[in-house]
Amino acid sequence: MDVSFLGGPQPQRGIGVVAPFDFALDRELWRWVPDDVSLRLTRTPYVPVEVSLDLARLVSEHETLREAVQALSVSEPEVLAYACTSGSFVGGLAGERAMCEAMSAAGEVPSLTTSGALLEALDELGAARIALVTPYTESVTQALEEYLGEAGVTVTGRAFLGLTRHIWKVPYRSVVDMARQAVVGAADALFISCTNLPTYDAIPQLEAELRMPVLSANQVTMWSALRRIGVHAVGPYQGLLLQPESTEPAAPPVESASPSHPPQPEEQEGWT
Repeated sequence: MDVSFLGGPQPQRGIGVVAPFDFALDRELWRWVPDDVSLRLTRTPYVPVEVSLDLARLVSEHETLREAVQALSVSEPEVLAYACTSGSFVGGLAGERAMCEAMSAAGEVPSLTTSGALLEALDELGAARIALVTPYTESVTQALEEYLGEAGVTVTGRAFLGLTRHIWKVPYRSVVDMARQAVVGAADALFISCTNLPTYDAIPQLEAELRMPVLSANQVTMWSALRRIGVHAVGPYQGLLLQPESTEPAAPPVESASPSHPPQPEEQEGWT
């Protein structure tokens, strides 16, 4: 069959993504991306260290980032994203800015990190008080709180799992249970940390149940990267992604919120 008459494929806009060597959620990142945008991923070199502050420092070294960005640059991405929360908050606000500068210098395009994208999203929502969920140990969770505090964000409650490996295997039920434990004060939003923690299908349920915006590491990373190139992230019933001009019709309400029964728009009234 001669398909030359089709003239395609159509050009794809590109986002370069640098992820830690153990990143296992490529497919989750893609779920926020519209069809005319492609992700070009690369990983940092393997190091025999479990998830910890030491690992966060190793996978965010500037030379490591420069080498990864140089490899990605051959595919000519329009923006670069470092998809690791701990690796981008471990050096504080100054460290996060320096990472972006190192990546931009190596790739000659705008750059962002997950932790920087989180602050951008919180600013977009006007959220200064948040509940916090992480899969990390207490020391890594505390380092995230310190980063947020440096940015003027107050953590009203937290829950963490204490994991040092296999974070991508955590089920949605554990994420939901932690979120319920963390929301104990007057929070403006909930943040679920770690790009290796699955969250996509849990976000709508939690927003409906908790009546507040729910952000996750992968969500804010893709939202920010796409925003840089003037493209909207896609995702059902996620407060960060809702556009004022949306005219999407409301669906009937569900009896209970669960990952298999996503909440409907009217369930989110009160904060959107």
